[in-house]
Amino acid sequence: MKRRDFFKNTAFAAAGAAVLSPIQSVANVSRRDISDRLAGKLAKNIIFMVSDGMSSGTLSMANMLSERRDGRLCEWISLYQRGVVNRGLMDTASANSLVTDSAAASSSWGGGVRVNNGALNIAPDGSRPVPILQKFKAAGKAVGCVTSVPITHATPAGFCVNIGSRSAQAEIALMYHDLRFDVMMGGGTEFFSAEKRKDKQDVFGKFAASGYQVAKNRKEMLAIDSKGGDAPILGVFHQDGLPYALDRENDETMKNSTPSLAEMTGTAIRHLQKSRNGFVLQVEAGKVDWAAHANDTGGVLYDQLAFDETLATVLAFAEADGDTLVIVTTDHGNANPGLFGATKDFEKVFGFRHTNDWVLQGIDRDFTAAQVRERIEHAQGYAISANEAIQLLAHYVTDRNEDGLYNPYKLPFADLAAIQQKYTAIAWASTGHSGDHVEVAAFGPGQELLKPFVRNTDMHNLLLEASGVAVR
Repeated sequence: MKRRDFFKNTAFAAAGAAVLSPIQSVANVSRRDISDRLAGKLAKNIIFMVSDGMSSGTLSMANMLSERRDGRLCEWISLYQRGVVNRGLMDTASANSLVTDSAAASSSWGGGVRVNNGALNIAPDGSRPVPILQKFKAAGKAVGCVTSVPITHATPAGFCVNIGSRSAQAEIALMYHDLRFDVMMGGGTEFFSAEKRKDKQDVFGKFAASGYQVAKNRKEMLAIDSKGGDAPILGVFHQDGLPYALDRENDETMKNSTPSLAEMTGTAIRHLQKSRNGFVLQVEAGKVDWAAHANDTGGVLYDQLAFDETLATVLAFAEADGDTLVIVTTDHGNANPGLFGATKDFEKVFGFRHTNDWVLQGIDRDFTAAQVRERIEHAQGYAISANEAIQLLAHYVTDRNEDGLYNPYKLPFADLAAIQQKYTAIAWASTGHSGDHVEVAAFGPGQELLKPFVRNTDMHNLLLEASGVAVR
């Protein structure tokens, strides 16, 4: 497959043949036309899209990649260029820190109040605000979440449950069962499989016995999508997070066994739109955040492009439907990557086949420096020096003390990123979240409610007001 064709067909195939391309449908529509058409109209449906941990540099570089490689702006930036959205900056603080984590950030949207980092809709005073998907479910709408990380992870859970710790993912899986949401799809098989759970409960079987259509791989998801039944859907396709988009695209086994974010989202929309009262769907590109923690250039940029292709799917549906409010945002910045050098160096990223995660997972203490250099050149198209390879290998022959989230094998992500900067001109400020204000955009009925500057908690009432559901 040519590099410029990467992801090109995925999103629109997932959207369904009846849905128009947003380039066809939105490009020639002015903001005034949209405002006049939507004035005073309630949103029947809401799709809330989160590129988790997306710093402004991530969005900027993904757009540069798209524009220079494919000759077009990414979907998100194209919305700005065409002037068809309301755009704002959002303050992302939690109750106890200017730098939020994903649990507190999602809870600010989900519950409408700020909570301490690590908590899910449990306020500092002990109160338990009703999560927004429970509110919409009670109002008669179909609801669901789609993510590229475990479906029990912080961002989807923040729209769904009240619990003191985001780490209680096995318990969250059981809470989802009792809440009976209409579509839940992502990773995290270890929280549903009897073989993996500490309590040995067969949570997959529990969902199936309760009438859910259960999918454990891409083929089963597509079969459910094709069948088109009304029963709710649970799709859990991989242990922990799903594969990075770049690695998946270049591995046929991964492509056949795990769906893309766009495919999951298309399936979810087609299922949820059967609801006569409309639906609310949260979509998360969770591995953008994981890649940022790892300073993984291929991971963060190509998962951001996968999110952007999913946005194309969503916009195509929303424009054809006319009753759908789309919110596009992130919960916080992470690692603040940026381009600090020559264009020709940045363009090496166009030819990447694999992420830093793929590179480092495949090295062991028996590798030679030559083998390390060969692996990186195969994966990313440039040759590091012998001394740099020896530097990386040193992490495999001593006790590893690397830290960072989502790094259970203590791999030298930061070290590889520092070496990589010389070849790609991309540098990172840290391996953790930042307190930056972040982008938020609104398209569709209710978009006028988004002001130029908002607190993260403002989004809770905005969603309720846009859809005409009582704010309480």
